[in-house]
Amino acid sequence: MSQGFSIELYFDPALENQVLKAWNVLARRQISTQLIEIESRPHITLFSSPFLDPARLESVVKSFVSKQEPLPLSFSSFGTFPNEKNHLFLAPAPTMALLQFQAQLCEAIKKEGIEIGEEFKADAWIPYCAVAQQVPKTRMAEAFCVLRELKLPVSGYAMDIGLVEFSPVREHFSFGLGNAVEP
Repeated sequence: MSQGFSIELYFDPALENQVLKAWNVLARRQISTQLIEIESRPHITLFSSPFLDPARLESVVKSFVSKQEPLPLSFSSFGTFPNEKNHLFLAPAPTMALLQFQAQLCEAIKKEGIEIGEEFKADAWIPYCAVAQQVPKTRMAEAFCVLRELKLPVSGYAMDIGLVEFSPVREHFSFGLGNAVEP
């Protein structure tokens, strides 16, 4: 049964490989394997909802990405949220371009009558790329040490947007940024 849907921002292959390197080290050390197990792909979540009609969003997203260019990204720090989920993430520098990109996408979605949750509103959204989920509390310090071994910042570009259903992850569609809309 589906837990929800999300619109995800995907990276160029070199940046994606840098994130996968972190996932694989954490998995080899048996700290966290969940992202690999659910067949996720390194990404930044731009929008998420428990209920969606993918067909209703496809033309909105396709039109939106056709007007966008690849977006520079630089993951310059890592962290965790102050809750019991024990997720670890890489944090991109929150550039105006990234923040406006997400806000404009949510505005386009909202125009379709789809409600935007509080955490995805422009004044509340926190961009991040998950590298570990449900890390045992006793392994958090070790996980942070693993992430410190990454040579940050790692930089590249956001190249695609996809709509996925989870969990496990199943992609409904994806489009490259800047691709022309077909007639």
